[in-house]
This record gives sequence, C-alpha cells and structure tokens, in this order.
Amino acid sequence: MKNLKIKENQSIYNAMKMLQKTAEGCLIVVDAKNTFKGTLTDGDIRRYILKGNNINGNIKLAFKKQPTFFNINNLNFSKIAKILNKNNLPLIPIVNDQNKVVDYYNRKRLINKKVEQRARKRLNVDVVIMAGGKGTRLKPFSQILPKPLIPINEKTLIEHIIDKFRESGMSKFYFTINYKSKIIKSFFSELDKDYKVTFVQEQKELGTAGGLSKLIKQIKKPFFISNCDTIINEDYQKIYDFHKKEKNHLTLVAAMKRYVIPFGICEVDNIGQIKLIKEKPSNDYLINTGMYVLNPELLKLIPKNKKFDFTELINLAVKMNKKISVYPIVEDAWIDVGQWPEYKKSLSLL
Repeated sequence: MKNLKIKENQSIYNAMKMLQKTAEGCLIVVDAKNTFKGTLTDGDIRRYILKGNNINGNIKLAFKKQPTFFNINNLNFSKIAKILNKNNLPLIPIVNDQNKVVDYYNRKRLINKKVEQRARKRLNVDVVIMAGGKGTRLKPFSQILPKPLIPINEKTLIEHIIDKFRESGMSKFYFTINYKSKIIKSFFSELDKDYKVTFVQEQKELGTAGGLSKLIKQIKKPFFISNCDTIINEDYQKIYDFHKKEKNHLTLVAAMKRYVIPFGICEVDNIGQIKLIKEKPSNDYLINTGMYVLNPELLKLIPKNKKFDFTELINLAVKMNKKISVYPIVEDAWIDVGQWPEYKKSLSLL
C-alpha cells in the first residue's frame, strides 16, 4: 500500500510533488501524531492557486477538513464503492478509534484485479501539434531532420507526443508544418497508425500561433494545442474537464518550477552596510509548457498569413476580457525536449 499521508504543515508545492509521485490524485492529511485531519486532491490545489495564492503557502488553506472516511471497525465495502462512484472520489481514508489513519480504499483495491482499471471516458477532441518551427535549439540535429522527427530511443519525438494523447482516446490530429515539411509528410505516409493526420501547410514562417488561422472552419469545439517539443505526463481528461468546468476560453498548462540560487545573497542598505544574508534563496514560477486547450472562437483573433505568436494571442484575449486560466502541474510532469539538457534527460524517461 502506498504511503499517501502528508503532514498538515507542508507546503502546496511539496504536496504537488507528492501527488505527482503517488499518482493517486489524493493525499491524506495528518498532524504530527498521525491523527486524521482531511484530504487534499489535485483539484483542491488548483482551486487554491487560481485564487492567487502562493504555492509556498500551507496546505491548511486548501485541504478538505470534513471529507468522507470510514472507521476500520465499521467497514462496509459495498457502501465504500457506492460513495466512490457516486461522488467520483479518488479514495476514502480508513481510521481507527483514535482517529489515526490506518488504511485507505480506492477503486483499484475494491474490485477484481482483472478489471481494476476504471473504464475511461474516451476524449473525442481534436489535437493541433505546432510542428513548423526550425528547432534551432537542437542544432545540428535539426539541420538534417525536422524537430518533430528527432529520435528519442525507438520513436520520434512527435510519436511520443501523439502516444500521450492516444492514451486518452484522441485520434484526430492536425500538424502545422513549414520547415522540412516534405520529410514530415513522407514519414507519416509510411507510418502504420491508428489515428488520422491532417497537415496544415504554412507557406512561410507564421510564428507559434499564426498557422492556427487556417483551422477556423475545421474545428468546432474546444481542442488541445501542443508544441512539438512538449511532453506532458498528466491526465488529459482532467485538463479538458477543468477547461469546460471553469468555462475558460483558453487554458494554459503551466509547470511549477523552482529556481535556487546556489549562493548566499547579500542585502545592503544605502550606505553599503549589510542588512541581511539569505542563504541559497529560491523563487517559484509557473512556466508555460506549450500545451493549451482553446475554444475555436479565439481563432478569429489570429491574423491570416501573418507571423503571430501565442503570447500575442493570449495578450489580445486578455484585453478582450476572455477567461484564461492556468492548469498547474508539477515540474517533473513536463519534459521540454526542445533543448539539449532536457533531450538527454528524456532518453532515460521515455
């Protein structure tokens, strides 16, 4: 059984790291004496962050204080299963008479191992992969091969990206292409695949969003967009459900990244005297991963046949009071293969 317990004095940042590691979607909050205090889900954390709170804040501001739980001396497995399904809970904690956490139950531990994977809702959603760039950060590889076809172990980069979407049932892909586009078309023409690919040819460089203007008449409902060097290890169904539930016009998937300065930092006053020394200070940022969910109406904001970057689209949508939200993920859930250090890292992860 996994250890899903987290102390109530921990930070949101640490909780997100634990959620990513355990992959259960929920942590059980306890105090220093292992007394049950509540539960913390990834949804609780997203709501906390979307209110403008700091990711270094305490989880006490986010976790559920009165969740459903059972006493170990009064277990009713059929009732647990019914509550899990009815309320779509990730798990239910089990406590003893002293209110100490002793166990938990989720669907996997309740049903037969042969059918333990819950039937997933298959996402019938279009995916656009922006594959027209030159991949300058990956020279000299990208001078020979287009970036989407750079190999990572036994598959190309773009196949790894597609596989992540296929896990959620998505099967209709649009590729915006420009640089070495004939090589990309040739590769997919000979590939044995169980999904549909439509190429959107850019006659000139149109930036990170310009090519999307060509899809105005083809996509009619919210869809995913991904850079061709971004691999996201996250539940895409949850991302899409979040977009719909929040009634967003655009959802940006952002990774929480912590930068640590490996030195002591001196703060001085106006006459040069030291006021304070901070040892190895750190700053936390939400970094744009290059994955989005977009409502098709925003495509109308993109000028035709002109270079236009995604940052320009976002800034324009903000000015028009469109609802744009961030879906935060932990740093380890994002691989940016577009730069050499991350490319080398991906060889051991994929």
